[in-house]
Amino acid sequence: MSIEKMSVADNQVPPPAHASSRLPPPLPGLKSSSPEDAIAKKQARERKDALVRGVTSVPEMREAIRHIGRDLPAISAVPRVGLLDTAAFRTRAAIGLPFVITGLVERWPLSALTPQTLRDRFSHLQVRARVGDYVNTAFARDRAMQDMSMLAYLELVSTDPQDLPPYLGNLELRELNSMCYWPAYFGKMGPPRFWLGPAGTVTPLHCDYDDNIFAQIWGTKRVFLSPPHHDEFLYTCEANAILFGSPFNPEAPDFVKFPLARQASMIECIMQPGELLYLPAGWYHQVRSLTFSLSANRWARALPLALNGDTSLQRPAYCVAQV
Repeated sequence: MSIEKMSVADNQVPPPAHASSRLPPPLPGLKSSSPEDAIAKKQARERKDALVRGVTSVPEMREAIRHIGRDLPAISAVPRVGLLDTAAFRTRAAIGLPFVITGLVERWPLSALTPQTLRDRFSHLQVRARVGDYVNTAFARDRAMQDMSMLAYLELVSTDPQDLPPYLGNLELRELNSMCYWPAYFGKMGPPRFWLGPAGTVTPLHCDYDDNIFAQIWGTKRVFLSPPHHDEFLYTCEANAILFGSPFNPEAPDFVKFPLARQASMIECIMQPGELLYLPAGWYHQVRSLTFSLSANRWARALPLALNGDTSLQRPAYCVAQV
């Protein structure tokens, strides 16, 4: 649900002239920079990330999230609740646990449409598909991507079934925005991101250090969740300051290769059409489409609610206003 938050641009290949099951090879990897350049770019990115979120330090914010995670009550299932107003949502979110809201997304105009609508009204849209083994290369600099039309993508996945189908993940599809009525749960949010693909598309285990609301619009998805402080069991790697990945696969656990993962709590949640998942910052999650599925999400751009306005982490307001 967030892999493309990486600071390095995805590899790109030319769009096909027509729908085809033959995918062109990715271009050669990006040129490497010097270690000094890499460090400077990383520091600049972290400063920007901190400014956008109004915090003094992203690493300190991450550590605070992991710290409060140790005091969270253990859960074996993600609870479902009815509609919440903003005050009720923030009160519940401040506890630091995920939950699903029902009765909200199903009211969106987009929920009332069908996948055929994509062919009839949006076939011309240009999209970027994750192709090849995008799971094991999720955090690689040269992950293969392919540009195509929406129609070409729909025909590709319908005529060329694969164990790991191409995936439209983390895309801005502004033509769909007016059909989604996002609640004002956060004062500041990033733009809506859409996720479209058939059964079998997957986003591997990772965490984002932003609060997240995830809307399941069509189809069903299986989500595995693990609390922030269990990163010590998940062999994590840093993609950037707000995105960490894990090679562990909770759907096919390899405890020989990853023995510490036995200690990681994994909570399974099946997202149904019309449901909204609140995913607190720092929670690890893996997402698989069980049917043809359309989802959308938005990340908050502020101090995570579970930190309860920790003033020691907050940047002065005049500094935030300059972002």
